[in-house]
Amino acid sequence: MDALQTEIAIWPAPIAGVRGVGRPVSKEQLIRRLGEFAERGNLGKGLAALTEYVGATHYLLARYDLSQDEGLDFVVCSDWPFDVVKRLGKVMSQLHSKTNEMEKCLSVMQPVFMSLPDDIDIARGTSREYCSITFNVGRARLSLMLLFPQDVILSQESLRDVGLLTGYFASFTTERGARTDRDFELTERELECLFWIAEGKTSDEIAVILGISRNTINNYITSVMRKTATKTRSEAIAYAVRNNLV
Repeated sequence: MDALQTEIAIWPAPIAGVRGVGRPVSKEQLIRRLGEFAERGNLGKGLAALTEYVGATHYLLARYDLSQDEGLDFVVCSDWPFDVVKRLGKVMSQLHSKTNEMEKCLSVMQPVFMSLPDDIDIARGTSREYCSITFNVGRARLSLMLLFPQDVILSQESLRDVGLLTGYFASFTTERGARTDRDFELTERELECLFWIAEGKTSDEIAVILGISRNTINNYITSVMRKTATKTRSEAIAYAVRNNLV
């Protein structure tokens, strides 16, 4: 099974925020953990902790005010499968165009449940519904979108808590400067592929250098673009240069 298929098929368990599964984390413990992650500027780790706390499995933090562009530029940080994120971009664009400013204002900090389109494949046991919580960080409007198991009912109170904490955490980590490779948890292989792409090597050439198949190289590159919210290899190289990854 290639890397992208593995990512779609295997989902984390157990979920600490679900009663009776794993060990629940208190709000005080969560806030302490967020403080530690914020000190390191680690947005991805903090979002993962918030996701686990509420009983969800996967997070996607999006710039809702950029979603009308129909690209992937609206993605701030995510561990959703790439194909789902790409398809969701079109859904968000459609929703954005149909929502007036009054409705957008009234939706702030109100958890909303929406269904994924039927043509999106999701992992077995995952609900086709996802939860979206919109909030503001300065002039930017962001949305935290959560995937969760079919048999889990997310607490409205916990979701509002998570929305508030996400807004605070996102603003704090943004103030600390640019994100690093660890915010996206790039693997050593992904960093190697990124380096060789920046050196002008093709997938076939990188496959020879690293001693793995061309398909595997392409999967690594696809993963890099998903994690860095870039759409082409050139954009991935530019991102790597800006953030001192190569």
